[in-house]
Amino acid sequence: MELIKHNENEKVIISASGRIDTNTAPAFEAEIKECIAECSELVLDFAGVEYISSAGLRVLLTTHKTMLKKGGSLKIINVAGEIMDIFDITGFSTVLNIE
Repeated sequence: MELIKHNENEKVIISASGRIDTNTAPAFEAEIKECIAECSELVLDFAGVEYISSAGLRVLLTTHKTMLKKGGSLKIINVAGEIMDIFDITGFSTVLNIE
């Protein structure tokens, strides 16, 4: 997994690529936690994400709840069909803001 971060004032965009699984979810979560402290809007660009496991889904759900508590927002963009299928099957597509 590779993560590239871009800051735009109070908005942080993280472009992820590769697999978000049990091995990579801790690094993904650490990067997100660092960004949450400095932004009111977090955008995750999933254009390069090939796979997401339950560990990655947990990170997304935790991030969503944290951003709501602080009055911010989480948006996931450029989701590939296979990843969207996972979001639909798990019900995450009804909880998360996915564009």
